[in-house]
Amino acid sequence: MSNVVVDPVTGLQFVELSHVWGHGAPSYPGQNDVAMKRGVKHAQHGVLAWRIVTVMHTGTHMNAPIHMIQKGKDLAAVDPARFFGNGCVLDIPKGSWGLITADDLKNAKPGIKEGDIVVINTGWHHEYSDGLKYYGEAPGLTKEAAEYLVSMKPKMVAIDTPFVDSPLATSMASHRGGPQMKRLEAEYKKATGLDPKKEHPEWNVAHRTILGADIPTIEQVGGDVDDVSGKRVTLAATPWKFEHGDACQVRFVAMCDPSGKCRIEPGK
Repeated sequence: MSNVVVDPVTGLQFVELSHVWGHGAPSYPGQNDVAMKRGVKHAQHGVLAWRIVTVMHTGTHMNAPIHMIQKGKDLAAVDPARFFGNGCVLDIPKGSWGLITADDLKNAKPGIKEGDIVVINTGWHHEYSDGLKYYGEAPGLTKEAAEYLVSMKPKMVAIDTPFVDSPLATSMASHRGGPQMKRLEAEYKKATGLDPKKEHPEWNVAHRTILGADIPTIEQVGGDVDDVSGKRVTLAATPWKFEHGDACQVRFVAMCDPSGKCRIEPGK
């Protein structure tokens, strides 16, 4: 692993799974950009403190069930045990408008175990940008893939795309509040010969399936996820204890223990 950080005491290896966040972070079409200014600054006060206005869905972020499920759990109500645990990073390469199927999930190495944190690496994180391609042509899960994931009772599901679903199933196209990308459906039809309304008739069906099963999601996984793709690792991502919170930026990290000697302290 080329970008691994090794703890000198435990030998644990840490791998970054988050995009860099801050001023200029890509924002979804139809949403405001991150706005940052220094409330106090070193030259004047000897202290640095930022004031930030942001949509909570910029960058690598976690979604609580309430994001799409009325009366679903908010971030404050999600069990913290879901934020840490063993899991798998599935290598499922997909190109423009690719669909991640249940068979893709079943066949991907190293395989999903019940109770895993599941990370799906399509390779789309390499397109991360304020770009038509990144938001408009991203791969996404089918409804059947989401239903298969739910059947495995994961702690959490994470993906390196801007949406859990295809963008054609979101407000980027002619679904609720859309189209935010007015050329998208015509470009899709021209490139594929398919009718987006027939191929993606349900709004955010995969995301609603997962959140509806009380399973948090992480979108826009990035960083060095390729370094752990196809591996079993331990994962951690902790959002704010945000009452009524639908989403929050997170630092997502994979941990490996090649020596097998590291253990959690007993707390005595």
